Amino acid sequence: MSDKIGLHNLMPSPGSHRARKRIGRGPGSGTGKTAGKGHKGIKARAGHHGPGGNKPHFEGGQMPLTRRVPKRGFTNPFRVEAQVIGFDDLAELPKGSEVTREALVAAGIIRAAKGPAKLLANGELSQAVTVRGIKVSASARAKIVAAGGTVED
Repeated sequence: MSDKIGLHNLMPSPGSHRARKRIGRGPGSGTGKTAGKGHKGIKARAGHHGPGGNKPHFEGGQMPLTRRVPKRGFTNPFRVEAQVIGFDDLAELPKGSEVTREALVAAGIIRAAKGPAKLLANGELSQAVTVRGIKVSASARAKIVAAGGTVED
């Protein structure tokens, strides 16, 4: 064979590929009427739980796990998750620039569409910085002031 194998001349091995079974296409097809599902019974129903079925939580009539496990606690739908920034991340900002939400988004440190940013005292502060309009932890505030920087709310 002199031709190279490529997408244009790929073929399945002989006998490996079967035609799709077209069910429910009339009596001449051999799988008409009940479409190979037999008469009645749960496996003849739409959305049954057998092979190719669609009731993942059905446990044969037994009380499902999701209903027999006790429910506790509360999930606050209004919870706001802060995007955490450490001092190490501030090294990616240009020298002498203010630390603002816009500057952090531009540097790719935080995402614009996510929640508010919060600066934590993780890592070491390399230079004095001015932080404006970002939440700052108490220990991070102390480190920034000690390094000669300022924090403006």
